[in-house]
Amino acid sequence: MTKDEVLAIFRECGAMLEGHFILSSGLRSPVFLQKARVFQYPHQTEKLCKALAAKIHAEGFGNATKIVSPAIGGIIPGYETARHMNLPALYTERVEGKFELRRGFEIAADDKVIVVEDIVSTGLSIRECVEALRGIGANVIAAACLIDRSGGEADVGVPLVKLIDFKVPAYPADQLPPELAALPPVKPGSRGIQGVK
Repeated sequence: MTKDEVLAIFRECGAMLEGHFILSSGLRSPVFLQKARVFQYPHQTEKLCKALAAKIHAEGFGNATKIVSPAIGGIIPGYETARHMNLPALYTERVEGKFELRRGFEIAADDKVIVVEDIVSTGLSIRECVEALRGIGANVIAAACLIDRSGGEADVGVPLVKLIDFKVPAYPADQLPPELAALPPVKPGSRGIQGVK
């Protein structure tokens, strides 16, 4: 899929939001990709994840044996990508702030794991997921995402396969351009959902 085709799906699903958004990283942005609006449509999610699975193969990681995703955002794209690769789909969950495999999920010493995430901004969720998996002896060979909004700047700790790059400006809260500072901030993501400051 081309960048235009991917972004067209986000626009068609009403998932390309404009305003003043607080990202999971704490940075502020005038654009937010509300992937949940895409994931509510299985046929659109299938198109994106089928293309991501093909790209994972094309970039030399078709020998993976398991897909693991960080909850909650990575679960749907991880599952759908795993379906197209005919692999098991597992996910990590936060327990006392740290990712863990739960629910009887297991990874064997000879498994080759790819971490699949929805959208990468800073890469924090993937890095934490990779660290948790390595902590139990997993061989994480790569990570993959639908959209890398860092423009290739995010360090996820392993090679990153991305369906597309889509660099979006992001600013620290104390360095906002005036037009962004004039808008009330909204936090549409799920990390740290207890409150917005």
